[in-house]
Amino acid sequence: MNRNKLTILIGVVCIIAVVSMSLIGCSSNTTTQTPTTTSKPASTSSSTINGTTTPVVGPIARVITAGPDENVWFTESNENNICKLSPLTGKITVYNIPTTNAYPWGITTGSDGNVWLTESQGNKIGKISPATGEITEYNVPTVNAGPIGIITGPDGNLWFTEESGNKIGKISPTTGNIIEYSLPGNFVGPYAITAGPDGSLWFTDVFENKIGKMSPMTGEITKYGIPTDYTAPYAITSGPDGNLWFTENSKNQIGKISPATGAITEYPIHN
Repeated sequence: MNRNKLTILIGVVCIIAVVSMSLIGCSSNTTTQTPTTTSKPASTSSSTINGTTTPVVGPIARVITAGPDENVWFTESNENNICKLSPLTGKITVYNIPTTNAYPWGITTGSDGNVWLTESQGNKIGKISPATGEITEYNVPTVNAGPIGIITGPDGNLWFTEESGNKIGKISPTTGNIIEYSLPGNFVGPYAITAGPDGSLWFTDVFENKIGKMSPMTGEITKYGIPTDYTAPYAITSGPDGNLWFTENSKNQIGKISPATGAITEYPIHN
């Protein structure tokens, strides 16, 4: 074989190798699994309450929401899954998140008909199609931001909290573009977030012991101090009375805040 033929042959082999490697790298992030029962091996983690650590065995169902497809969707943090449950049959379908150890947390239905979630350790925002199970992930710009809560805002965007990044993030369901808004204070800890009846976004501020309000139109942020000290405000939701209601995780109380005046009333759970 002469030198020219040998050169051509080597070139063809190199091209085939490159094409093969490219095809291998184009694998889909779509994961659809058989509905689960108790066949999955139990996993073990731990929970610390008041200084006492207790082993937790099995999957941890974290946050739940009503889906756009008449199913219920929830995150399964330590198993790295998004799960779909049929209210009619009880059948559960499990979708594994492509990012390893993403630790999915918050979940909500988007204005685009998809289900959106936060990946608290993966530092990403995830989107899953209820029709196909295809999962798309978007990187949060701030490193180690710790995205937790997520909700669809009155503007149609998805809004989420960054517990470690001390920011509120906004992601467009059409483009996936993320904009972040820094919160005042050095160590804030925004946690849960919800849409209020006044067109604002309301969130709990765990470390500053406050309830925050943010305008989705201007980004303006207002904070309201909780009368009781060190309550660790946790979950928050809009109530049927037009007020915002939240839990005080360390004081065993329920709080109510008026969106009109910012006045806070607290109710002990057990007297």
